Amino acid sequence: MVLMNDWSARDIQKWEYVPLGPFLAKNLGTTISPWVVTMEALEPFKCPNVSQDPTPFPYLQHSDNFNFNINLEVAIKPKDAKEATTVCKSNFKYMYWTMKQQLAHHSITGCNMQSGDLLGSGTISGPTEDSYGSLLELCWKGTKPVQLKGGETRTFLLQSASLTSSTCTGR
Repeated sequence: MVLMNDWSARDIQKWEYVPLGPFLAKNLGTTISPWVVTMEALEPFKCPNVSQDPTPFPYLQHSDNFNFNINLEVAIKPKDAKEATTVCKSNFKYMYWTMKQQLAHHSITGCNMQSGDLLGSGTISGPTEDSYGSLLELCWKGTKPVQLKGGETRTFLLQSASLTSSTCTGR
């Protein structure tokens, strides 16, 4: 497992979402963490799966715990700022679909995963406003600016800013 960020141009995504779905808005780039954590290393952090309603299709059902208690934190540091502002604290345990379910759904039509393929889980958001996992959610589609240290606000990420995904710890 790695941390991954698929960058989005939300202004383009909003325009092309209906009827096409995100396409050009998602081709900006993808960054991943410099480390890989094996599933064996995550074993001590397994926790119950999220209750799913409606009941998933049979090929997506499994009874074993396959969610993980992993704390995640994201911070934004504007180019000239002295320090970063933590804008999100969430946890992987809030994922609605387990990685087993995501892999099964991805491959059900014959699109198998190969060595070196990367499968993104989607945004990891929690139940509270400070745990929303995307800037779009945090700023309510630009209507509620995110307050940064030093008085600046953000409704989108400027190219010159630094985004740090850190504090990836299990409990």
